[in-house]
Amino acid sequence: MRGGNLAGKVALVTGAGRGIGRQIALRLAEEGASIAVHFSGSAAGAAETVDAIVARDGHAVSLQADISKRAEVERLFRAIDETFGRLDIVVNGAGVSGGGQLADLDEAQLEWMLGVNLRGPLYVASEAAKRLGEGGRIINLSSSLGEFPMAGSGIYSATKVAIKSFTESWAKELGRKGVTVNTVIPGATAPGMMDQAPAETRRFFEQASPFGRIGTAEEISAVVAFLASPQASWVSGAHILANGAAST
Repeated sequence: MRGGNLAGKVALVTGAGRGIGRQIALRLAEEGASIAVHFSGSAAGAAETVDAIVARDGHAVSLQADISKRAEVERLFRAIDETFGRLDIVVNGAGVSGGGQLADLDEAQLEWMLGVNLRGPLYVASEAAKRLGEGGRIINLSSSLGEFPMAGSGIYSATKVAIKSFTESWAKELGRKGVTVNTVIPGATAPGMMDQAPAETRRFFEQASPFGRIGTAEEISAVVAFLASPQASWVSGAHILANGAAST
């Protein structure tokens, strides 16, 4: 594990207590990186991620922060500085989902999604930009609902479209420092946000792909691992749609 593509690197994975975030943390650890396992509310989930990495002879610590609040993100990065002394890779994986009819706009839900899905990645990337140097990586996770919005998904889809704009802008700004910035756009995935979906919803997304299934968190983590690797040094400002050619 310690001699992989990412040996000696330190990676922050936000939302790493479960789902896709957890699998990304495990995959980057397998490649040799030490992992800052971020969580917001699930301390138990983050501990499970850390335990799984340590059991495979990796190095990881869990760190809590509400990324919708800038002061907490600043605290998170101070903890990374104190614990690891460096930072090489940032995966903006934390996110929340929700929906509803336009006529029934819920302002609390709006603020919640804008806070975690929009301001959160921005605050994280802002702190990362102060630390990342040559060979640094920022990998933002979006969603196929940003590519194919559905009725009732307007707010969520808009936050995920914004991520692509962030990626393109940051890639131009940070490229001067040798830092790449890219987007991974998962489709319906389990473990992930499909875990709690009704059976009917799951069948809908399975049928949307010519493969007749939804994706796995392992398949998404493989894309992230490539973008984090030295082999992806000339890939920046890109958006990789990982959804099994689904039409929605």
